[in-house]
Amino acid sequence: MAWLDDPDLIKRRRQSLADAHVAQLECWREGLLADGRAVPHFDPADGGVDARLLLLLETPGPGPERTRFVSRDNPSGTARNLRRYLDEAGIDRSDFVLWNTVPWIMHPPGARNRTLRKAEIDAGLATLPGLLALLPKLKVCLLAGRVATKAGQLVSAHDASIKVMPMPHPSPANVCTSPQVGDRLRAAFSEAAALLNQS
Repeated sequence: MAWLDDPDLIKRRRQSLADAHVAQLECWREGLLADGRAVPHFDPADGGVDARLLLLLETPGPGPERTRFVSRDNPSGTARNLRRYLDEAGIDRSDFVLWNTVPWIMHPPGARNRTLRKAEIDAGLATLPGLLALLPKLKVCLLAGRVATKAGQLVSAHDASIKVMPMPHPSPANVCTSPQVGDRLRAAFSEAAALLNQS
């Protein structure tokens, strides 16, 4: 399995950012950089604007500076869990796109995660209508964790036909708290896969 700590793989992903399915998303992402805050790229290996599933996480982690994609291929425990649950559910990469409720990198390099402030969450939520407008095929939205769950009403207001599904955050610290967390994650991904197979 390839992970995004391989410079050659990172280079190839960067070269794919102009591909048709992801170019519009990247253009929108660039609009988030106006105030100087860093925002990771979408992963061009995923479905881009053709995605039927949006998996919304909380905020980019404080990982290596060169690894700047929102991706299931990041060399982190959360990404490894995501990859496992997505694969178990049989959800194809072309069917989903990953993003963060608060899209900016909030943590300085080497810093530990901290609780997001209300103003930071509100600012992140305010960006989501622009993203949803670029995902015309969206059928399911998985909201991972407390912060992402706050986007539920916003997604439903955008399109009431989108199935909004809160679930636990797939971070290792969260998954290890109880076997029930893993069970809930598997159930959410399984239900999402079933919904995608119906359409």
